[in-house]
Amino acid sequence: MKKIGLIAGNKKFPLLFAAAARKKGCAIVAIAIKGDTSPKLKKLVDKIYWIGLPEFQKIFEIFKSEAIEGVVMAGQISPHRLFSKEINKSPELKQILESLKDKKTDTLFGAVAQKLEAAGFSLLDSTTFMEEYLPEKGALTKHQPDFNTWEDVYFGLKLAKAVASLDIGQAVAVKSKAIVAVEAFEGTDNLIRRAGKIGCGRIVIVKVSKPRQDMRFDIPVIGLNTIKNLAKARARCLAFEAGKTLFIDREESIRLADKKGISIVAV
Repeated sequence: MKKIGLIAGNKKFPLLFAAAARKKGCAIVAIAIKGDTSPKLKKLVDKIYWIGLPEFQKIFEIFKSEAIEGVVMAGQISPHRLFSKEINKSPELKQILESLKDKKTDTLFGAVAQKLEAAGFSLLDSTTFMEEYLPEKGALTKHQPDFNTWEDVYFGLKLAKAVASLDIGQAVAVKSKAIVAVEAFEGTDNLIRRAGKIGCGRIVIVKVSKPRQDMRFDIPVIGLNTIKNLAKARARCLAFEAGKTLFIDREESIRLADKKGISIVAV
């Protein structure tokens, strides 16, 4: 596709996608969410429309007027906004949320995906053009996990997969084969902060995709902020699922991890 619609959430993922798509010769029309999307996106796209969260319905009108066929969702909307008074200002969004059987991530994003497809848009994988950000199996840092750390990694891997299968979260924190914390709606960064306090350092964070991961949305993402939070929590290792996790700012993240004695492995 030569013209792609981008629904851009927060952090760096939307910026990287836009840059990668442009390298492939695609024109990008972005929907930016006020209060979440980075202003830097403007320089990386051909057109940008800023909307408030209550103006959800405008997405369809904009994409139709721009003759968009394929749409990508990159980045998230701050979770707390789904519980704020903003929702009451949008009858359409409120109706969608009230009609859902639950508020799990897959349910929420799945409902948006269905709305887009019903309106005639094709929702593309969010990893489109992002292959270089998906590490293969192996240790990425010079600092290697020791035997006990690997034991915690594989212990945490089974737990994380079980939690992800229930669509609770995609990461867990473990220490000496004890479950320190489980990710929920707060996201991985907040999980790390919480686990650092509870575990008094030396924790292992394991992040995975869901067993039936829909690659169109909510794929695992790690980056420099993740490593900074691991350093503050005095963690000893980050393990994530190879081939299904976007690793942003890889070189800078690995340098910091090696400096802080943190192992990073793709499993």
